[in-house]
Amino acid sequence: MEFGAHLPVIDFDGRPWSLRRLAAFAAAARRLGFAALCVNDHLVWPRPWLDSLTALAAVLEVSAPLALITSILLPVVRGPVALAKSLAALDLLSGGRLVVGVGPGSSPCDYAAVGIPFAERWPRFDESVRVLRALLVRGEPEFRGRFYSTEGIVLEPAPAQSPGPAIWVGSWGSEAGLRRAARLGDGWLASAYNITPERFAAAWHRLNDLLRAAGRDPTRFPNGLSTMYCYITEDRAAADRMLREVLAPALRRPAADLAEQLCFGPPEVCAARLTAYRRAGAQRVFLWPVADEETQLELLMERVAPEVVRRD
Repeated sequence: MEFGAHLPVIDFDGRPWSLRRLAAFAAAARRLGFAALCVNDHLVWPRPWLDSLTALAAVLEVSAPLALITSILLPVVRGPVALAKSLAALDLLSGGRLVVGVGPGSSPCDYAAVGIPFAERWPRFDESVRVLRALLVRGEPEFRGRFYSTEGIVLEPAPAQSPGPAIWVGSWGSEAGLRRAARLGDGWLASAYNITPERFAAAWHRLNDLLRAAGRDPTRFPNGLSTMYCYITEDRAAADRMLREVLAPALRRPAADLAEQLCFGPPEVCAARLTAYRRAGAQRVFLWPVADEETQLELLMERVAPEVVRRD
């Protein structure tokens, strides 16, 4: 199992953002052996949310050679052509380290903010992925759909990767979502706090079947588990307070619904949770500290990750 770290783009504790803070986080992740840095995406949210693409751009230099993964972006909300332009630049300037994770999103507020009906998110998303592929991947044909068209559009400069960056499709594991990932994606992104290890295993098995039925090789179709929120501490009461008073309100979810799908608590508890996902088929997990972020990165790689490996 590979480990990635979410950049701190949500305001959990009132700590101000700065280039120095983001650079320190990225440098710590690189030093500790993380494989990737990730960003999640919302336009509007009950808590302050730093723009995800700007955050990635801020750490391009200090993060090398880590992969840069969007897990996930909202192409319908951002507009797929404008988003493709930004993604091409990020891939070029990072030397080809970008993985484009996309999804329709689950918040009506994002859609209302840009005047797009939430009910249109699914057909628009399907077209958006095809727009991204047409503009980012060399050799792909132009696309013309109901909502979007790439006819006559050439984005230059092109991404560094050839033929282009991989496009992973996010899904919480529904049948429709898995079919969409198999049809449109180069990989699958699940969300830890929205899927149990048991559901992940069933979804991954089903996705493999869908890929084979489509003539695709499942061994060449990676997966990742994003938004694994973490607060590693021997103080179980402190972990419980962090869940009830910080994370649950920020996610607008009952604490009881989140508790079993987080890395909160002692290192051995977190290692057991990650091991369960690894045994379910998760190939990489992207962890998101909710406080003391650099200390949490150290605890993850020094106390938790070795135990996950030991249990392998």
